[in-house]
Amino acid sequence: MAHARLIVFDLDGTLVDSRRDLAESANAILGECGGGPLAEEVIGRMVGDGAATLVARAFTAAECAKPPDALERFLAIYNRRLLKFTRPYPGIPETLQALGTRARLAVLTNKPLHATREILTGLALAKYFPADGVIGGDGPFPRKPDPAGLLHLTSAASVAPGETMLVGDSIIDWRTGRAAGTSVCLVRYGFGFEGFPIADLRPEDRTIDTPAALLEKL
Repeated sequence: MAHARLIVFDLDGTLVDSRRDLAESANAILGECGGGPLAEEVIGRMVGDGAATLVARAFTAAECAKPPDALERFLAIYNRRLLKFTRPYPGIPETLQALGTRARLAVLTNKPLHATREILTGLALAKYFPADGVIGGDGPFPRKPDPAGLLHLTSAASVAPGETMLVGDSIIDWRTGRAAGTSVCLVRYGFGFEGFPIADLRPEDRTIDTPAALLEKL
């Protein structure tokens, strides 16, 4: 198997376990608006399409009326607690260190860029990614599963899509990779993998149960 020359990572559910901070922030805004709390795993399944969609899904699930400023209020709450419980998945730093000797690394997430950079810096992961190799969901490119951000990363790295691997945990990531023509590796340990339609996987799609297993897929 040819080595991938560019490896692009999703953030939430792939590099870091941010589910508790996201869930508690969503439940905080629900509580402010008179809604009851949702289970952490339920909110985890809502993550992946960006903050606006997460907030909308949470209010719908809680059967609570969403105020016009719900997104802004959620982001204000979440941005104060980005790193309260969020941590890299076990083995992520070591895996990135090893992968950095084999390929170029990048991040493509639907999370806002400022929060993304704060998390990567706060967890000592930023050093593995070039500054121009981190794309958030509020930048010039449409959010995943639109492939524009991923294709920009391949172009900027002078790497063909066929020499690129997208590593993520959700159907959003899978659809993004398919649309861009890259290979895809899905992490079963991520909270976005729950409910993934396994039957839709192609023979060439990869799955792993631990970050370290990614080293065996290149």
